[in-house]
This record gives sequence, C-alpha cells and structure tokens, in this order.
Amino acid sequence: MPATETFRFPKRRQHVPGARQQVRKALANWGITGELADPVLLLANELVTNAVTHCRVSCAQVEVRLTLREAHLVLEVSDPDRDRLPRLRDSAPDEEGGRGLALVAALAEAWGSRQEPYTKCVWAVFALTEQPGRPPRAPSTP
Repeated sequence: MPATETFRFPKRRQHVPGARQQVRKALANWGITGELADPVLLLANELVTNAVTHCRVSCAQVEVRLTLREAHLVLEVSDPDRDRLPRLRDSAPDEEGGRGLALVAALAEAWGSRQEPYTKCVWAVFALTEQPGRPPRAPSTP
C-alpha cells in the first residue's frame, strides 16, 4: 500500500516556501534526502508557484500530494482552475518565464496533467532508484 502525504494552503505567493518545507519534511520522514530529494523539491516549488501564479479562481486553495509507490514517488499539485491545463512551450532566450514545464519534463521520469471534476492536477513521477532497462510507468491517475 502506498504512503501518502497531502496538504493544502491558500493560493498566495507567501505560502510557497511553507509548501516547499512540508514537501521536504514528508520526504525526510520517508528517508528521501539529498540528491534523491533535490529534483522533487525543485519541481514541487515550480508546480506550486505555477498554481499560485496562474490559477484565476479567487480565494482558492492549492493541494500538494506526495505518494510513495515502491521505487517511485508521485508529486501532484492541484488547483481549482480546472479549465486551464498547462502546456509545454518554447520560450525565447529573453523571456523571463515559461521554462517551468520544460524543467519538469527534464527532471521527472514522466509528467502530465488531468482535469478532475472540480480541479486540475499537474503530476510528476520520480524514480527513487536506478532500474536499468525498466522504464517507469506513467500513472493514468496518479
């Protein structure tokens, strides 16, 4: 049975560091630290920042869920702006933003987004150990 940690916070920039701290604490409780934790923390920060920045629903909450499944960790970030799914795009060198999902694609084993009844969810899967010749399964609904 997978281990899961879920937490919610108001959609405000000031809560992003607290969300990152909660992710760090959950990972440490599972013994995931150092080089294994670094990409998860970086992408958690990116996805939470995206949710806070781009969600157009006022007084919204952002939900972060971490699920540990065998040798994989699934990070999910949800917000109530369900009709605005993120998309990967090419950013010009002089643009200040727009590279976050490219970073997600580069550091996660798999990633994607889905619409749920009242929210959208952006998810990323991380392999916690090297498994030569065995690609990670991308969950249809992490």
